[in-house]
Amino acid sequence: MSVLSTLPAGTFTIDASHSRVGFSARHAMVTKVRGSFNEFSGSASVADGVASINIEISAASIDTRSADRDGHLQSPDFFDVANFPKITFASTSVKDAGAENLVVEGNLTIKDVTKPITIEFAYEGTATDPYGNARFGFEGASDINRKDFGLVWNAALETGGVIVSDNIKLEFEISAIANK
Repeated sequence: MSVLSTLPAGTFTIDASHSRVGFSARHAMVTKVRGSFNEFSGSASVADGVASINIEISAASIDTRSADRDGHLQSPDFFDVANFPKITFASTSVKDAGAENLVVEGNLTIKDVTKPITIEFAYEGTATDPYGNARFGFEGASDINRKDFGLVWNAALETGGVIVSDNIKLEFEISAIANK
């Protein structure tokens, strides 16, 4: 059985209070810094085995558990949230990839630069919550090169390497509710 045939036809809203849009990046070439965007919204639709997904993220909602680092990431050195307040993703293709997986291709836009990316999602299941909402869970990830989106600031280390890796792992933990 495929994921797309398991999902009912209709529209779905991402429940941001039970979902996460995050990332990880190498810091100083020796560890990873993880963070998330605390404000985002999104929706999906499914009809006749065809699906589409759209997500909008507030770039200013970046949270790495360090106010100084978050301020730097919001600055013109990185996201320049005053001029580019939104990060968006719009799917161009959603395909089954086995019984419990989806491959979602789409366009990611950061700082008005749009590039195609592929996100591999695992279908985590369906549940009816205590309020009668049909919930559908998905977890996925994709690697991007931040420089492709104009996020080029860096600093060299005395020991070699740089302070921030070019490769960023985007992470999605999604709880979607079927609209009634």
